[in-house]
Amino acid sequence: MNPLDNNSTTGSQLNLDEFQNRQQNLLIAFIAGSVAMLVSAIIWAVVTTVTGYQIGWMAIGVGFLVGLAVRLGKGVDNIYRYLGAGLALIGCLLGNFFTIVGFISQEEEVNAFSVLGLIDYTKIPSLMMTTASPIDLLFYAFAIYQGYKISVRTDAVETPPSA
Repeated sequence: MNPLDNNSTTGSQLNLDEFQNRQQNLLIAFIAGSVAMLVSAIIWAVVTTVTGYQIGWMAIGVGFLVGLAVRLGKGVDNIYRYLGAGLALIGCLLGNFFTIVGFISQEEEVNAFSVLGLIDYTKIPSLMMTTASPIDLLFYAFAIYQGYKISVRTDAVETPPSA
């Protein structure tokens, strides 16, 4: 039975919008996007800590990976774009935060997890502002744009499975 042919509860034909809405899954988009956000933030911190250089393109990579992951929710609505943009921004902030933790860990010669346990989290906003530069905002904007742009399905119609 073709899902576009009829609706079991009303007996009427499903239109294309209803079919696409039934495929969307915001929970999957949120979970996949969150995992991508966390993984990409960790990669950002590791690369920056190991090289000693903060590479702005890492932010664009965060936005790209988050956007691809959110797309797994098969969304066509704007909420998926907003989710991708928001998670991309959080990923960038986490990438910078984890980088600070990595540098402290190297400086003090302790495990990064130990540093996470010793941090006074009330001072994080001021620390982040102290270590930020204006160029960071530009790359954050690129990341947000990537997360926003890539997070929705680009195909107008997915061919429904045939019966």
